Amino acid sequence: MKKLYILGLAVCGMAACKPNIEPKAPERGDADFSAYLAAGSSHTAGIMDGSYYLDGQMNSYPAMLGEAFNAVGGGNFKQPLVPGNHGWPIGKLILDYVQGPCDSTPRLAPRPFTGALDTTGTASNIYSSEGPFGNMGIPGSKVTDYLIPGYAMANPFAARMFKKAPTARAVDELLLPEHTFFTLWLGMNDVLDYATMGGDTAGPSKFRNKLTEQSNFRTAYDSVLNTLTRNGAKGVVMTIPDVLDMPFFNVIPANGLELNAKDANALNLAYNSTQVHFDVGMNYFVIEDPKQPTGFRQLVAGEKVRMDVPIDSIKCKGWGSKVPMPARYVITSDEVLAINNAIEGYNSSIIKLAASYKVAASDVRFFMRGVTDNGIQFNAADYSVKFVSGGIYSLDGIHFTGRGNALLANSVIGTINEYYGSSLPPIDVNRFSQVRLP
Repeated sequence: MKKLYILGLAVCGMAACKPNIEPKAPERGDADFSAYLAAGSSHTAGIMDGSYYLDGQMNSYPAMLGEAFNAVGGGNFKQPLVPGNHGWPIGKLILDYVQGPCDSTPRLAPRPFTGALDTTGTASNIYSSEGPFGNMGIPGSKVTDYLIPGYAMANPFAARMFKKAPTARAVDELLLPEHTFFTLWLGMNDVLDYATMGGDTAGPSKFRNKLTEQSNFRTAYDSVLNTLTRNGAKGVVMTIPDVLDMPFFNVIPANGLELNAKDANALNLAYNSTQVHFDVGMNYFVIEDPKQPTGFRQLVAGEKVRMDVPIDSIKCKGWGSKVPMPARYVITSDEVLAINNAIEGYNSSIIKLAASYKVAASDVRFFMRGVTDNGIQFNAADYSVKFVSGGIYSLDGIHFTGRGNALLANSVIGTINEYYGSSLPPIDVNRFSQVRLP
């Protein structure tokens, strides 16, 4: 396997080691980094371990870029920081030993923090006392949400940092912090809301789970990008990665049902005269499928199981074996295709609009594909997308750790340097946070 290598800071492990190339002095190139604005959703805001907390914000990729821009005249980058580290509005995930009713021994797994939260007053609006903010990442937001008047009334993260929360559109709030340079990473939730809910869109209450129509995506993205460049600012847009490569969709494999001879024989007897069959060893889970005459079938290669499927239900109630696993906990082949087609279309719009507005495009999808396939190394430390041990993803399996954000920020810096003729220094990945073991 060939890894991507990033030699960030000059490192000499031996006394005789002398660099023969002088590092290039930081230069701004054709861009002005004096006032930086980051627009986006939860990854931009600094969500980590499934929640919003201070260390996550301090380890966000915009915070790192803001620090890197200081080397070429960047100004103060302000974030709407929360006061504590336990998580808001729900407790963050922590790694701990847990034991369910059908576990013979404790196992290491993420569990929600259950102590008292340390974020009293966080829901209050802080614009008048601390705003405007450079980090305008709004967790949970889709591209189309940016055009909805009063959107903050339905989103507590926006409500605490908008100037005119009751009436404003998110796109208009982007004009309040005067900016000369921006990053824009929007569109993740337009596909993640569908994917993380297993494609469950039935009923009015699940309308946000639907994939955003391509025409609506393009119109809204165009409006946001038009706003960000209205004052002559330059910037970088970021594409949407293949979300199904995230640990959330791969921690539990589709063929993760391990059986011995006795259990395999018993299940084959129970499913006699159906297409379902089990062997000794690893087997594909049985799932609900209303398209089948029987109403169930086994998963096939390429289909996915959500990481948050109740493990106790698998072990105690026989979900996926004796009882078909509910369809909302899996991503079927049809849903995989819909997700991939949506990402392809969204990214096509992002790339075309970036060219139209003459701003740089950082291809996060390409970057993360390389990391997924080959891993990545920074100053002798290896990183991969493997859950927990890989070092890139936090405990929710979707958002990055501090080190994952730093790797992403370096990829964006590479795009900036190439497009704007800058020479921003890379970020030292290894000094940022990673998953804490118990």
